Amino acid sequence: MRECLLWNCISLVCFDCRIFSCFSLTGVLDDCLCDIESIDDFNTFKIFPKIQKLQERDYFRYYKVNLKRPCPFWADDGHCSIKDCHVEPCPESKIPVGIKAGSSNKYSKAANNSKELEDCEQANKLGAVNSTLSNQSKEAFIDWARYDDSQDHFCELDDERSPDAQYVDLLLNPERYTGYKGPSAWRVWNSIYEENCFKPRSVYRPLNPLAPSRGESFYTWLEGLCLEKRVFYKLISGLHASINLHLCANYLLEETWGKPRWGPNVKEFTRRFDPIETKGEGPRRLKNLYFLYLIELRALSKVAPYFERSVVDLYTGNGHEDAESKALLLEIFRDTKSFHMHFDEKSMFAGDKKGAKSLKEEFRLHFKNISRIMDCVGCDKCRLWGKLQTQGLGTALKILFSEKEIQNLPENSPSKGFQLTRQEIVALVNTKICTSLCIVHLLALRGVLFCRLSTSIKELQNFKVLLQQTR
Repeated sequence: MRECLLWNCISLVCFDCRIFSCFSLTGVLDDCLCDIESIDDFNTFKIFPKIQKLQERDYFRYYKVNLKRPCPFWADDGHCSIKDCHVEPCPESKIPVGIKAGSSNKYSKAANNSKELEDCEQANKLGAVNSTLSNQSKEAFIDWARYDDSQDHFCELDDERSPDAQYVDLLLNPERYTGYKGPSAWRVWNSIYEENCFKPRSVYRPLNPLAPSRGESFYTWLEGLCLEKRVFYKLISGLHASINLHLCANYLLEETWGKPRWGPNVKEFTRRFDPIETKGEGPRRLKNLYFLYLIELRALSKVAPYFERSVVDLYTGNGHEDAESKALLLEIFRDTKSFHMHFDEKSMFAGDKKGAKSLKEEFRLHFKNISRIMDCVGCDKCRLWGKLQTQGLGTALKILFSEKEIQNLPENSPSKGFQLTRQEIVALVNTKICTSLCIVHLLALRGVLFCRLSTSIKELQNFKVLLQQTR
């Protein structure tokens, strides 16, 4: 009996050691020169505290989305009936007047005048452009909008003018586990990986943890891909890991008397990321999360000149808050520039010009197709965050491959060569927040697991003492 007790305790320690082993994420990431430890420190002490504050600002908390667009690829399964899947749209009265007025970033004191605001709300194409602007500036804004409408995006964008498009307060609809799973969720991710990542159909990529695995064959083939196709896969895998980590960290633990309690679910985290449970794939997923972080960080550092111009402000109608929001955003840009281990996007699409152009277009279309798949997600809350995060990553890619256009931006007028809509800006920042928060969650879960490991070792010592006393 004593041996059984001791064996059970040793098994408990081994179980915790096994979980803890999946956090042996150290050293340099593949396809870049950055190490995981540097990302952890930089995110924890510099980026995350500031970007979390930015998330609370009105400009970044309201996102306009159409959750009623039909799935373009298969018959709709019907929306999830679980109550936690519901998204509460924001009442019109709660939306800041400057955001309702349009998608322009321009802010003017005169826009606070009620008549001007009324005119602005009616001028959807010009957004919140003040009537005191010169005709030349108005024409520039119109050209800006035309360029945006005709530009090749990495994402399928919602029509903000659609009657089905509604504003959502992201702070009141956080990303967390809703209970959405099963064949519908499986089909979405399976379509993303099997039909849109760069690989032949003969290479099987199991998504379901219960599905039979074919070991290292997939990754052996993946390592033989060109850089661009490896990057594509890592970004999708990193996005998937980010979503899963959020679900594990904000899980419905219990619901008593109508008062749900949300928190980290270590068992669920183990199922999704433990190296044994996932047949060695969990640590790869987490490394791809760090790779995704680097891509987003690089995009923020590259787009800084766009926002540093005086012509661009984060317009909500509240001049004081708008100024503070921009100052905080510029501070974050300064931090991103101080990071010395960025991913080098210039190494991509750098070969034969004709071949590189063709590959880049294929890359863009594959990602755009993934953004369309988000309209097939049956859970509204999952669809909301799926659409937002794919648009955010698509915006990051748009930035990385628009370096010349950004460098040639005029200081005092909108640019026809490069511009961002408010939706893209909100998605970009919130996607970065999601990824940054995931790293914070991961570090926190390390602490939780280390506490469990320490407790198990202590219990083992107690059992040893008890066994000696009974001899």
